[in-house]
Amino acid sequence: MKAMSDDHEEVAEINVVPMLDLAWNLLVVFMIVVTASVQGISVNLPKASAAASTIKPSTKAITITAEGTIYLDSIPVTLTELESRLSQFKASDPNLPVVVRGDEKVTYKNIIDVLDVLQKLEITQLGLVTQRLVK
Repeated sequence: MKAMSDDHEEVAEINVVPMLDLAWNLLVVFMIVVTASVQGISVNLPKASAAASTIKPSTKAITITAEGTIYLDSIPVTLTELESRLSQFKASDPNLPVVVRGDEKVTYKNIIDVLDVLQKLEITQLGLVTQRLVK
């Protein structure tokens, strides 16, 4: 007969699955604790008043169409009329903001003519409107 120790052989291997489960759980707990503790600086933000603003926007829009027609807000004007009207607005508001919108087919000279009028009137709050690119 065989001895009892010959029937049962010992297996000498390490089961790594429980060790990986433990490492995974520790990683998840660490990530949760770190992100929960980083919340930034606490400040008291000012509150806006509930009353509606009585100030009307004073920004003037100059639009130049593909044909070269110049509009101040929605009124067609010539360069001389544009200069006289903008000088009136500038007299009442020295920091008059102006935005210029030009059609993509308009000649560069038409845009420069309008910019020359704005420079002559010393209007420094100027914006050029473009269309946002869609990607």
